[in-house]
Amino acid sequence: MSAYAMAHLQEAAPHPEIAEYIERITATFEPYGGRFLVHGAQHEVKEGHWPGHVVVIGFPSLAEARAWWDSAEYQEIAPLRSRHIEGDIILVPGVGDDYDAAATARAIRGAVPGQ
Repeated sequence: MSAYAMAHLQEAAPHPEIAEYIERITATFEPYGGRFLVHGAQHEVKEGHWPGHVVVIGFPSLAEARAWWDSAEYQEIAPLRSRHIEGDIILVPGVGDDYDAAATARAIRGAVPGQ
């Protein structure tokens, strides 16, 4: 099942280390089947407030996403970003082809007292 590394990164002043990070990151995730799905795009906020930038990297599985994050190659370059850009980063599994949102709703209804 697919998985995703998702980042919500705050605005940052341009810095040579950020450019180096961006130049080097693709080589760190490609061996794990990763690829950019969202990067450098302007997002459109429909509800709430979402300052900064969104990055999404797709992986074939959560195991590969974790292996990339934990890899020596990625950990070597991560400080180039984290020293200059604050943000939140998560790894999250996708849903399978057989995912049924109605089944999730039924489970929620079943957990509600009195339902």
